[in-house]
Amino acid sequence: SLSVPEAITGWREHMKRAGGSTGIQKAAELIAHAKNSIGETTALIEAKQDLQWLLQEFERVVEILERIEKDIQVLLSEIPMAGHLRSIGLGTICIAAILSGAGDLRQYAHGNQLLRKAGLNLAESTSGKRKGQIVLSKRGDATLRKYLYLATLGLVGNHPVFRQLHENNVQVKQMKKQQSVFKLLGKLARIIVGIVQRGEAFSPEKAAPICIQAA
Repeated sequence: SLSVPEAITGWREHMKRAGGSTGIQKAAELIAHAKNSIGETTALIEAKQDLQWLLQEFERVVEILERIEKDIQVLLSEIPMAGHLRSIGLGTICIAAILSGAGDLRQYAHGNQLLRKAGLNLAESTSGKRKGQIVLSKRGDATLRKYLYLATLGLVGNHPVFRQLHENNVQVKQMKKQQSVFKLLGKLARIIVGIVQRGEAFSPEKAAPICIQAA
């Protein structure tokens, strides 16, 4: 019986971004399906109980994860280089995963060594249809590779310097978005090793002087 705007208004009580073109489309689809559905009228009490148990289990798992993250924060506070990584804008879990997979970052002389540790260095494919092509080696720590990639995506989405670099790569240098992300991943690896070696916090001016001047 609700109109699309009424459905959106109801959603806004529980969701920060309920509107937008996608939200309006989903609301319209839901209302259209509801008009053609007879609904499920049996075992309503049992269904509500099942849903309540699922919600309780969800809240329990969230509480456990929050407790684990707090424990990780305490451990990271004892590692000086964790503060250097945090200055870039990386989150607790990403920092922990990177340090866990890479070990003591002071042992790396260049970001390329960190990329090689993660299997993100380039290598020639010697089998299959891609024989002879240059691909990522993926001969390294898979977890480290995953979190370096996720960290880069997060910075591209939320960090002004990395966002500007990504936009410059895509719009000016005509790179594909994924190509730009991997290029910035390499830059992130060099930044991580560089600031740890120098024992200093991340400096946007040093990372992207051209972007800072343009801004």
